[in-house]
Amino acid sequence: MDKRVAYLGPVGTFSYMAAKALFAHEEDVQFIPYASIPDCLNATQEKETRCAVVPIENTIEGSVNSTLDWLIHHVDLPVCAELVYPIAQCIMGHPSVIHRDPHQIQRIYSHPQGIAQCELNLRKRYPCAEYKMMESTAQAAEMVAGHPGEPWLAVGPEAAAKEYGLQIIQEHAEDHPNNFTRFFVVSREDSSSFPDSDTRKTSLQVILPSDYPGALYQVLAAFSWRKVNLTHIESRPTKTGLGNYFFWIDAELPVEHVLMQGAIKEIEALGCQVRVLGSFPCFFKEVGKTLAIQQRS
Repeated sequence: MDKRVAYLGPVGTFSYMAAKALFAHEEDVQFIPYASIPDCLNATQEKETRCAVVPIENTIEGSVNSTLDWLIHHVDLPVCAELVYPIAQCIMGHPSVIHRDPHQIQRIYSHPQGIAQCELNLRKRYPCAEYKMMESTAQAAEMVAGHPGEPWLAVGPEAAAKEYGLQIIQEHAEDHPNNFTRFFVVSREDSSSFPDSDTRKTSLQVILPSDYPGALYQVLAAFSWRKVNLTHIESRPTKTGLGNYFFWIDAELPVEHVLMQGAIKEIEALGCQVRVLGSFPCFFKEVGKTLAIQQRS
């Protein structure tokens, strides 16, 4: 079996740690870093890797639009698992810089999500710094480590500080507590080594008919009267014209469940286009605990 797993690299990103947690139950897994989320997804689409681990949503900053759009418009990769992972951002720097006056810090590097999750704190502590956006938090740490004489800092996970020899100035630098990111595992085939969990979800893409007033209300009603819990609803542009949108809907039932099948058929009867993006088990990583996934027999 192919053991290659793509993730947003380099080593030390939250995507890397999520991938390690998700595949801890498998032996000899090869974790392959890629420079961007599209690169991760394309690698799996082109059979360079078996699957990819990509961020989809953060509790502070919301959806990761590049993941949503790439899964819809550019690749055909079913979602086969979800992991909710706790995020603890750290402010870090080279040992020669960390004791400087905060007003002397000129640049702070991180992924856009990392900056956004800590922006209030960063503005207060480092009022003179400009923000430099990188493809990943670990890439930001690597950049700072490679320029030890510059008054630069990075924002990212503790693992990135250890990987690139930086010292942590502040742990839990995010502006709000309860910072979690949802990660998807996507694969060329709608199968994986993940067992069932207590929670299963189905992700749907729904395109409304343009000439049907109240279509969205009718779509939501198809789930409502069946008491199907929806955990995520988001509109995204179809890229076919101004004002044209599709809806990404996550429902808390497996796709084969009779209520889910009934809801899909009712929505299609309204003239909507429905695409099943995946039906998958969901896992939650608690702080300081190993993810309890057992190898499927």
